[in-house]
Amino acid sequence: MTEFSVQNPAFVTYMIASAIMILKLMGQGWMTVFRMIKSDAGLLNPEDLLAGPANRNPRPEQLARSDYVDRSRRMQRNDLENIPAFLACGLIFVAVKPPLIWVEIFMYTFVATRLIHTLVYATGQRHEVRATFYTIGSLIVIAMAIWVLLALLR
Repeated sequence: MTEFSVQNPAFVTYMIASAIMILKLMGQGWMTVFRMIKSDAGLLNPEDLLAGPANRNPRPEQLARSDYVDRSRRMQRNDLENIPAFLACGLIFVAVKPPLIWVEIFMYTFVATRLIHTLVYATGQRHEVRATFYTIGSLIVIAMAIWVLLALLR
């Protein structure tokens, strides 16, 4: 059995966690588009004001900042700062053959903290609440990276 095979339960755990995080990351982009359409605001580029099927009635105020749209963009930016590191680190973590229980704890906890972070961010909770879930996820990725380095030093 190789580390990167569906016969390896640790790799299957990684695949599940990664697929969920990739769907979350891609879904956030669609959420931003949905919010732009719903609010008819928050466009970013001057060419977005060119008339077309997606914007039949362009107006300069559509380029004004919209917290409703920007909140979704900030959520996606936060995902882009965290999820790729998890994807890369999770793969090398599986490669050093940690015990399955640690793979499951780290990966499923990371997924849970990112999903809760999104909910907290979307509902405008206090920064400390949002930062708690960010911190837990960040510490998990750091722990996996340290685990990899220690495994390689053995």
